[in-house]
Amino acid sequence: MTRTTVDVRATLSYTGTIVKLLSASMSVPLVVALIYGEDALTFAVSMTIAVAVGAGMERLDDEPDLGPRDALAVVSLAWLMAAVVGAIPYVIAGYGTPSALGHPVNALFESMSGFTTTGATATAEISFERHSHAVLMWRQLTQWLGGMGIIVLMVAILPQLAVNGAELMKSEAPGPGLQKLTPRIAETARALWLIYAGFTAALIAILFGLGLTPLAPNMDLYNAIAHGFSTLPTGGFSPQAESIAAFSPVVQWVFVPFMVIAGVNFALFWYVLRDDPREMFGNTEFRMYLGLVTGFAAVLAVGLFYGGAPETGIGGVTEGVTESALRHGAFQIASLLNSTGFATANFAEWDTQTKFFLLFVMFVGGSAGSTGGGIKVIRWLILLKVLYRELYTTANPDVVRPVRLGGEVVDEDVIRGILVFTLLYFLVFALSAVFIELDTTRVGEGLTGTQAFAASLATIGNIGPGLGPLGPFGSYEFLPNATKLLMIGLMWIGRLEIVPVLALFVAGVDER
Repeated sequence: MTRTTVDVRATLSYTGTIVKLLSASMSVPLVVALIYGEDALTFAVSMTIAVAVGAGMERLDDEPDLGPRDALAVVSLAWLMAAVVGAIPYVIAGYGTPSALGHPVNALFESMSGFTTTGATATAEISFERHSHAVLMWRQLTQWLGGMGIIVLMVAILPQLAVNGAELMKSEAPGPGLQKLTPRIAETARALWLIYAGFTAALIAILFGLGLTPLAPNMDLYNAIAHGFSTLPTGGFSPQAESIAAFSPVVQWVFVPFMVIAGVNFALFWYVLRDDPREMFGNTEFRMYLGLVTGFAAVLAVGLFYGGAPETGIGGVTEGVTESALRHGAFQIASLLNSTGFATANFAEWDTQTKFFLLFVMFVGGSAGSTGGGIKVIRWLILLKVLYRELYTTANPDVVRPVRLGGEVVDEDVIRGILVFTLLYFLVFALSAVFIELDTTRVGEGLTGTQAFAASLATIGNIGPGLGPLGPFGSYEFLPNATKLLMIGLMWIGRLEIVPVLALFVAGVDER
């Protein structure tokens, strides 16, 4: 008989180990706090609390043994606990100040948004006058930690987690499959994180180098590190209230290729490093992803050139100026297609047709195995092939036609999983949009149907900015707590791709 219940003690013990190690990441903002003389006590106390909570949970089981359902529970609980622990510095730093992040719900929203790389903020004022350098760097770091995956990081550095590493990483991995790049799963996890860290370091170096020239006058080392931490994870947080519009056009162009890279399956970069670039350029999903980025960017650039966006005053698009249209078109597609959420202009003020086009783009998502959110390119590709097969076999009922991708037959279990995920995604998204509209209307902060639609999509897709007051230069702070709590849940299940979380609530059936 196969055990179908969750081993609570083993699950909590594994999660405690992850929480305890995660607390060490607070040493980064602690160093920043000591450099700037701000909030050092906040992070010292937060680390102490996190270590105590993690150690207490870890002691619940000396030799935890995980089954399949336990792995789902560990991944789901670890991400939830990461958000709770990540909220502690916001609450402590904001207590007794005008900061909205001092409120527990806002703090949890901000933390979940960070770790899930959503980039939606629950504070209307992002500035060094309102928040310390250390707190703002913690916002950025939470995105970097969540980008490649908390579980992937822990499997890479903790031998005791590597025993169940494959099961854990499978539950966390974005997309319908996990590629094992090396014989040992811990080596695969380390390889993915090294590639991820390498691209982050490269972007930081380029941004800092530009900051030493007249081309980027306000790009200092702090901003270079902060934006490096939020670009590769497709996060979208920025210590600047105007997001990337705060920087020169040259800097904006630099972000574009790195945002595109972040939406690529990182396993493909491994093959390139192993001297096998054919794996990348022969990959069907990769070619479709690049085609979508190029095509969507061209469409948006043409629309902006002919007046699709009014001058906004902050990073506004200038009608009829080719460079401006190309830059904003390429940037916003690279940002929204894979759920980064950075902005160079307030697209919430663009014309209706352009805004609906951007909403359509948000549904696509990055590649499987990337740090991007959304439904993912490979799922759309397989869904289109399944649609074509159904039409073909309806007209030719005697023909057996398997779905092929890259010359290989796609397993029917994989297809069923994609259909289930997509159905659940749209169902949860639609019901949440209705709730958001009703709840905001109840408290007199009513969003329009389109704005509620965009808000639900922005959170379950881990995109960040929505429309109207929730746009790229707006904030989620004014929303009622019930809506914020719903959105916290949407960000959580959206990052874990819904099924692993919901599967925990399905009663198991004994196998006899």
